[in-house]
Amino acid sequence: MQISVPQRLAGWYFCYFAFLGAFVTYFGLYLQAEGMSAWEIGILLSVHPVMRLAGPLFWGWRSDRSNSRARLVKLTLGACLAIFFLLFPAHGFWAFFAILALLSFFWTAALPLVEALTLANLKHRIERYGPIRLWGSIGFILAVQGVGALLDWVPVQRLLALCVLCLGACWVVSLCLAEVPVDSTRKAQGRLRDVLAQPRVLALLGACFLMSAAHAPLYVFYSIHLVDHGYSKTAVGALWALGVVAEIFVFIAMPRLLQRFTLRAILAVCLFLAVLRFLLIGWCVDWISLALFAQILHGATFGACHAASMAALNKWFAAHHQGRAQSLYSSMSFGGGSVLGGLVSGYGWDHWGAGPTYSLAALFALVGGFVVLKGLVRE
Repeated sequence: MQISVPQRLAGWYFCYFAFLGAFVTYFGLYLQAEGMSAWEIGILLSVHPVMRLAGPLFWGWRSDRSNSRARLVKLTLGACLAIFFLLFPAHGFWAFFAILALLSFFWTAALPLVEALTLANLKHRIERYGPIRLWGSIGFILAVQGVGALLDWVPVQRLLALCVLCLGACWVVSLCLAEVPVDSTRKAQGRLRDVLAQPRVLALLGACFLMSAAHAPLYVFYSIHLVDHGYSKTAVGALWALGVVAEIFVFIAMPRLLQRFTLRAILAVCLFLAVLRFLLIGWCVDWISLALFAQILHGATFGACHAASMAALNKWFAAHHQGRAQSLYSSMSFGGGSVLGGLVSGYGWDHWGAGPTYSLAALFALVGGFVVLKGLVRE
C-alpha cells in the first residue's frame, strides 16, 4: 500500500513531537537528578531557544536558495541522532551545555523546514494543515503519558534511552519526505524585506515572541512545579497530555474558526486566555480542578495561536519565501521569546518562587494581546 504525502507528513509530526514530549517534559527532572540547580536548569533548557535565534535563519536561507528542504531535514536529523548519544556519559553543567548547543544547532532546522514543506504541499488549502499537524499532538500525548508512567517505576536516568527511540523514528520517517517544486507563479508582494516591514507582520512576530516568553516557565518548570506539589510523574504526564488533547480538538476546529473569525480576533483571545492560564498555574496548582482547566487552555494558548500564525504566514509570504518566513517565525518566537522567558523564569524561580514567576509569564501574554489589537487592525 502506497503511503500518501499527507500521511508521511503526519507520521513525521507524530515522531517529532513524541521526542519533544519525552525530552522537553522530563529532561528538567533528569537534570535535577544530575544535581543541577534551578538556575542551571533554566540556562541549559534555554540553550535550544538561543540556537533558534540564528539556526533556523541559516537553515531557511540554505533551503530557499537550493530548494533542498527535505534533504536538509534528513541530514540534520541524522546529525542530531549521532550527537544525542553524547548525553549518556555526560556529567556536569559545561558538558551538558556543550552537547545541547551542538544538538540544538542541527535540531533547529527540522520543524521550520517541514512546516514549509507541508504548506508547499497544501498550497492554498491551509484548512488541511490542522488534520495533519494534530498527529504531532497525538505523538506528544502518547510519549508524555507513557514516559511519565514508566518514570514512576524506573530511574529517571532511563529517559535518554526512551528519547533515542523517538528521535531515531523521527529520522527514519524523514527519509520518506520528498522535495516540493516551488510554484513560481505565486509572486511575492514585493521583496522579502518589504513584506517583513509591514506592520501586521511585525505585530505577529512581536506577539508570538511574547507568547513564547510566557510559555517558557511552563516548558522549563511545570513538571518540577507539579512534583513539588505532590503530583506523581503519572499525573504530570496526564496533565501534559490533557493540554495536548485540547490542542488536537482546536486543530480539528481551526478550519471553521478561520472562516468565522479574523486572525486578529483569534490571536487576541489566545493571548488573553494565556494570562488566565499562567495565573492559575502559578497560584492555584493545588486545586486539581483549576489545574485541569489551565491545561485545557493549552488548546488556545498554543494550538489556536500556532495554527492562526501558520495561516498568516502562508497568506502573507510567497512560496519561495516560505523557508525563511518559517525560520524567522521560529527564531523570533521559539527562539528569542523562549530565551527571554527561560532566563527570566530561571532567575525568578530561585529568587521569587513559582507564583511570581508565572505572574510575569501572564504579563508577557497580556502585552502580546495588546500588540495584536494594535498591529493587526485589518486582519
